Amino acid sequence: MADANAAVAVVTVSLVLLGLLSGLSLSWALLPVAVVVLIFVLASGLKGRDELAHLNVCVLVLGDIGRSPRMQYHALSLSRHGYNVTLIGFLGTKPHQDIIEDDRIDILPISELKGLTVGPRIFRYASKVIFQSFQLFYVLMKIEDQSYILMQNPPGLPAIAVAWAASRFRGNQFIIDWHNYGYTIMALTHGENHFIVKLAKWYEKLFGRFSDNNLCVTNAMREDLRKNWNIEATTLYDKPPPIFRETPLKLQHELFIRMGSTYLPFRPSPDVTKEYMELTAFTEHNTQTGAVTRSAGRPALLISSTSWTEDEDFSVLLRALEGYYYYYYFSPYTLLCGPMPLFGPQKEYYKKLIDSKEFHHIKICTPWLEAEDYPVLLGSADLGVCLHKSSSGLDLPMKVVDMFGCCLPVCAIHFQCLHELVKHEENGLIFNDSKELSEQLKLLLSDFPSDQGKLGIFRKNLRESGQQRWDENWDHNVLPLIKEHCD
Repeated sequence: MADANAAVAVVTVSLVLLGLLSGLSLSWALLPVAVVVLIFVLASGLKGRDELAHLNVCVLVLGDIGRSPRMQYHALSLSRHGYNVTLIGFLGTKPHQDIIEDDRIDILPISELKGLTVGPRIFRYASKVIFQSFQLFYVLMKIEDQSYILMQNPPGLPAIAVAWAASRFRGNQFIIDWHNYGYTIMALTHGENHFIVKLAKWYEKLFGRFSDNNLCVTNAMREDLRKNWNIEATTLYDKPPPIFRETPLKLQHELFIRMGSTYLPFRPSPDVTKEYMELTAFTEHNTQTGAVTRSAGRPALLISSTSWTEDEDFSVLLRALEGYYYYYYFSPYTLLCGPMPLFGPQKEYYKKLIDSKEFHHIKICTPWLEAEDYPVLLGSADLGVCLHKSSSGLDLPMKVVDMFGCCLPVCAIHFQCLHELVKHEENGLIFNDSKELSEQLKLLLSDFPSDQGKLGIFRKNLRESGQQRWDENWDHNVLPLIKEHCD
C-alpha cells in the first residue's frame, strides 16, 4: 500500500490540476487544498473504531444496484458468513428479492448527480465529478464503522479516490473489484485519444494502486493489471448462483402464461384449441390431470439479453436472422428472439431497426423482466446468443455465465479472452460476424426440437460439466481476504 501522506498529496495536486484544466481560477482551483485540510482535522477527531466493526462490510457501486449482479452476490455471500453489509449505490432497477429480504443487508441509496447544466462541456463534467465526490465521501464518513470497503470498478471516477480516502481516514481496508477498465468504456463513445479518456486512464491507473486488495474477473485482466498497472489481483470468475438452473416445465408454463398476457409471441396460435388444455406457444397444461408437456411443433426460444450499449452490436443478430429467415423461407419453422432490454442509450435505435424487419416465421419480442423472472426464462430457452464485445478485451459477459448455469448452450461473438468461458464446439460456438452466426443458427436449429444434434450435445456437456457455483467460488477466493483483516 502506498504511503498515505504521499497519496493524499497526490490527490490534492491532482484535484488542483483538474480545476485549472477545467478553466477555474487559481484561487478556486486551490479549494481542494482547504477541503483536504478540513477533512484531516475532522478525521483526527473521529471516535475510536467500534468493537463490532470487524463484522461490518461496505459494498459500493457508483451505479444502479439492480444492474450490478456481481456486487449483489458479494453482499449475499458476506451476509451468509455473518457479516453486516451496507450496500451503497443508485436505486434504479429493483435489486434481487434475496437482497431486499436479507436482514443483514442494509441498502443505502445515493443520488445520481448530474452536475451543472451550463458552461463548457469539460466544466460541466468536472462539476459532476466534484458533486459526486462530496456526496460519496459524506456517505462513507457517515455510516457506522466498517472493516472493509469493497468497490466495483467501473464506474471508478470519482469512486476509487473517494473510497480510498474514506478508508484511510476511518481505518478500513479497501478492495477494488475490477470488472473492466472505465476508460475503455468511455473510449467507445469519445475515442481513445480524447482528453477525457486519457485523463480517466491516468486516474484509474494511479488511484487503483492505492487499494489494499484487488479482485478481477479473468486471468487475462489479472495479468494486464500486474504487467501494465503494477497491481496484484485475485481472479474471481463470475459464477452462476443457484437461481440460474434449468426450469421445470410447470414453472416454464406459468411464466409463459404470465408473459402471454402482455406479449403476443408467447400466446398459442389462435387456430389451435384443445379441450381441457391451457396453451402457450411452447407448453400445454392439462387442466384435468395437471400434466404439463411441450407443444408439438413448438418454436425455438432464442435469448439474447442486452443492455443496449455501445459494446453490443445488436444489428449482428438481426442480420444473422435475415440469413436464417431466407434459408427457411418455405418452412413453417418459427423462432422467437427475446432480448431483455434495459434502458440503454441505443435502445430506441434498435427498436426502430427491429420494427423495420418483416419476418413471417420469426417473432421478435423485447420484454422487460423482473429479477426473479429472468433466470426462469433463461432456464426455459433453447439457445442463447451473446453479442457482448469487451471494451478492454479483458472481461467476460456475465450473461453467458448465467446461461451456462441454466445449461443453455451459447453462440458468442469473439473477443480476446472469451476462451476462458466459452469452449468452442464443447458448450457452444464462437462467431466473428453475422454471416458466421447465421450459419451456426442453421446448424444448431436445423433438426429442432430433436435433442440428438449439436444443440443437444452442448446441453448434455453443460449438464455433465459439474460447473462451480458462486458460493463455492467466493468462499475459496474472497473469504480468506476478508477473514485476514476482520478476524
